[in-house]
Amino acid sequence: MSEESARSLRKGSTPPGLVPEGQIRVYKHERTHLVLKAKGIRHEVININLKNKPEWLFKKNPFSLMPSAITCEYLDDAYSGKKLLLDDRYEKTCQKMVFKLFCKAPSLVGRFLRSRNKEDGAGLKEALCKEFSKLEEVLVNKKTAFFGDNSVSMIDHVSWPWFERLEAMKLNECVDHTPELKLWMAAMREDPTVSAPLTGVKDWQGFIELYLHNTCDY
Repeated sequence: MSEESARSLRKGSTPPGLVPEGQIRVYKHERTHLVLKAKGIRHEVININLKNKPEWLFKKNPFSLMPSAITCEYLDDAYSGKKLLLDDRYEKTCQKMVFKLFCKAPSLVGRFLRSRNKEDGAGLKEALCKEFSKLEEVLVNKKTAFFGDNSVSMIDHVSWPWFERLEAMKLNECVDHTPELKLWMAAMREDPTVSAPLTGVKDWQGFIELYLHNTCDY
């Protein structure tokens, strides 16, 4: 079974054994996974059921948080290969500021999925459209294909997973007013690091349905 489809470990599961020689272990987080692939770092993926986390995970990480932005930056600094954060300090700071703009989107998406009526859902869609407008403005002003420059960099990798799921979550209309952002999404799908683990819309929809009903084991 592939690392992308392997059953997740949950409460009551046995902790994994020793890390395979020459690899590092990552407790599955899509952003971190993309960075590992982009840098060519050999790794083992352990999937975790985030709604029913195994007890042993809290011993490794007492807060049981997934600080992906921090781990992604660490991997870029600690390992050789393609640098995903720009060397220029000013540009690097600008990337982090753009990521701050994006950070409201995941919580809005989560609230939309859990919304119980059309009125709440419509309001959350409107709020999400406004956040995407800010990202559209960044691309328009930069005049580049990606958020860093004309090649994929860290900010693109850490932002991408939520955009991959928009169609599955029936939120594609939220980018209808952002032509540059839509071009960015199309360019990201062509990137080898992104396209290799790309999950189909129906698979995402099935996962979301199971997740919302608390019956997801993958």
